[in-house]
Amino acid sequence: MNQQFEQELMGSWQERQEYAELMLPLLGQLYRKSAVEVSIFGRPMLGANTIDIIKAHRTVRLHTGNKLKLRESWPVLQELSQLTLAPAQIDLGKLAYNFHHKDSNKGKDLKEYLQSELSEIVGQVDKHPPQDVILYGFGRIGRLLARLLIERQGKNNKLRLKAIVVRGGKEGDLEKRASLLRRDSVHGPFNGSITVDTEKNAIKANGSYIQVIYANSPDDIDYTQYGIDNAIVIDNTGIWRDKEGLGLHLKAKGTKKAILTAPGKGDVKNIVFGVNDNDISEQDDILSAASCTTNAITPVLKALDERYGIKNGHVETVHSFTNDQNLIDNYHKAERRGRSAPLNMVITETGAAKAVSKAYPKLEGKLTGNAIRVPTPNVSLAILNLNLQQGTNKDEINDFLRDMSLFSNLQNQIDYTSSREIVSTDLVGSRAAAVVDSQATIVADDRATLYVWYDNEFGYSCQVMRVVQCMAGLNYPLLPA
Repeated sequence: MNQQFEQELMGSWQERQEYAELMLPLLGQLYRKSAVEVSIFGRPMLGANTIDIIKAHRTVRLHTGNKLKLRESWPVLQELSQLTLAPAQIDLGKLAYNFHHKDSNKGKDLKEYLQSELSEIVGQVDKHPPQDVILYGFGRIGRLLARLLIERQGKNNKLRLKAIVVRGGKEGDLEKRASLLRRDSVHGPFNGSITVDTEKNAIKANGSYIQVIYANSPDDIDYTQYGIDNAIVIDNTGIWRDKEGLGLHLKAKGTKKAILTAPGKGDVKNIVFGVNDNDISEQDDILSAASCTTNAITPVLKALDERYGIKNGHVETVHSFTNDQNLIDNYHKAERRGRSAPLNMVITETGAAKAVSKAYPKLEGKLTGNAIRVPTPNVSLAILNLNLQQGTNKDEINDFLRDMSLFSNLQNQIDYTSSREIVSTDLVGSRAAAVVDSQATIVADDRATLYVWYDNEFGYSCQVMRVVQCMAGLNYPLLPA
């Protein structure tokens, strides 16, 4: 390798790094000033670092066949930062790529182009009031929801975590709960600052003041005494799953709606965002966000059914172990689940396949399902064995799902990878409900087997957040359309 080549390589990298460093404050400014969340071909840039920005630009070539240079994105981001915008999700990568590489946009003025592409939010002012949020329970999902709520902290943040409710704790309980939020063995350290106010029983995190309330029943609490009113309660305990039980939250002073982070029972609506969120009405005061597996498989199944038609199929879930299982062999009311989770693969049942029809009724009675719990702490895999109504091939079905992940209403739910080396730990922190592993796809005419990864903790928590935003009336557009 000659010296000139080395210098060129280093110069190219340094240029990208410098542009990424210039972008960081503008990305933060857009969110703080206008509640605009920026992505690059589906990769969220909220809380990103310089390497995240560079890597996101590199993936554009995988999807389009052409490079998107940071020097091409930079002026687009600069112009965006000068506009008055209503809250939205804006894909900077798509805006920049279309402006620089589509023949129809050649010769256009950048400002006019952006005003045309973003016409529904340009010059608009958001007047939606902030929404108080309460986390009832503070386990795996509760703490991840807390991280997601806190990372959006700022004056224009519309979902404000005001309280966490847990059962009565002993001395030192508050410090231990703050420590669990601060450090996580799977998801890494909390991105920010956390302090504890023992006198007022509160946690301070990145400017958020979060009251910790000890209670044994939802209806025992008067939230108004903490300055909380008309709050949405996110119940992540799973103790109450029907309207009668979840209705206890609405008997507490200061609440107006409740959402369950588990499958609901009876006539509780099970919502998989991106699939049946249109079923949410202003009158709904109790909803379920279904299960992590249902959220992972339903968007992919819906997309495939609308394109190819699904006659029937079987879903096998290879699922990471959960707190419901035992560390070592001990009594458990469920079959096999009493055996040591870190030492065994455990065959167990799942209701996810049947639950699909609650969100997407067209598949009612067409799917069977089972699950295998495996000794990994997070990230699961759904294997979809499907009989289709029309024949296809591997390349066609993969191209279709790749396009769905980039250019459809399901792009926040379906992600796509073409890596031949990807394994479960690579998907920790994925914000999509599902990640299609295209290299594992098997197709034989009208029979298809697809492998769908999902972060059953973080990816699911992102889906829950999308439902909460909808319940709060925060339905922000995804642009460019």
